[in-house]
Amino acid sequence: MNIGITCYPTVGGSGAVAAELGKQLAIRGHEVHFVSWRLPFRLGDFQKNIRFHEVDVSSYPLFEYPPHDLSLAAKMAEVSRENKLDVLHVHYAIPHAIAGYLAKQMLGPKAPKLVTTLHGTDVTLVGQDRGFFEITRFGIQQSDSVTAVSEFLRRMTMEEFQIPNGIETIHNFVDLEEYCPSRAFRERTLFAEPGQRILLHVSNFRPVKRIMDVVRIFERAQREVPAVLLMAGDGPERSAAQALARRLGILDKVRFLGTQHSVAEIAGLADVFLLPSELESFGLSALEAMACGVPVVGSDAGGMPELVAEGQTGYLRPVGDVEGMAACVLSILKHDALRQTLGAAARKRAEEQFSMERIVPLYERHYERVLGR
Repeated sequence: MNIGITCYPTVGGSGAVAAELGKQLAIRGHEVHFVSWRLPFRLGDFQKNIRFHEVDVSSYPLFEYPPHDLSLAAKMAEVSRENKLDVLHVHYAIPHAIAGYLAKQMLGPKAPKLVTTLHGTDVTLVGQDRGFFEITRFGIQQSDSVTAVSEFLRRMTMEEFQIPNGIETIHNFVDLEEYCPSRAFRERTLFAEPGQRILLHVSNFRPVKRIMDVVRIFERAQREVPAVLLMAGDGPERSAAQALARRLGILDKVRFLGTQHSVAEIAGLADVFLLPSELESFGLSALEAMACGVPVVGSDAGGMPELVAEGQTGYLRPVGDVEGMAACVLSILKHDALRQTLGAAARKRAEEQFSMERIVPLYERHYERVLGR
């Protein structure tokens, strides 16, 4: 098939999944065309069957803000027409589903099918804003098909937006060769002294990730077990997290690593992965840690219970339960056998439920059904 993919190129779960999906589809022989205003952050080097089409966003004195959405729709239509696309697969409802709809209207009967994948905050946060609610629902309704990355997100979307048509759940996936225990940095001493445990958090540091809870959980744990905290990523809460670590007297034990395009080598070093978010529609960073054999401690919100098997691959506690999560962390750090058992089960769950070999064919079959083949 000829498949167009549009996603946010910035660091985040939706862009990561879109890029990885495109690469795997290309390996399987499909022609994949990425349409975005910048190269997606995980697309990386040149690859057979993949082309990138940059959206040119012009700026005129008349416009206070450049009309990115219209430029994107025009580019989608152009790429679809010139490359005879079968499917336009957009990741994130706003504005990509709307841009895809406009492109289809421009192309008429020869337009490709529009597939929209919902990733989370496009529905749980942006879509709930009264200024975007109606257009988000319209974009979902006008798509030829819609998928969601978790059963939680599927149910929530159908209930909140009153979507009568079916939405299919296709979970996120992980490359088990890229994310595996053997990929860890050989030099653990780059991050921790001998005898210190390593806790890891990876995110875009938005308020929904509850970055302050990450720091507080670590502060409680390091009182009893020598440890360091690695914080990979960047975003609006980073400076506040640094300030909190300074106030708590643990700044020397917290390392802010900045944006990392791939955390496979870092994740493999961790003893525990922390994700105490207000809401996670899936938790891609937690899955990548699990694939590296790392148990997860986080909140039981959203789609996390679909990913983390409570008591088997990690522990989930109510949102904001810093003491409860810290206790779970300590139970793992104090008992090597438990940590190894949880880590092995986490890797096995990633292999059995969320491997790219299992999930990517689900997208292929979804495309085939949409095309009526």
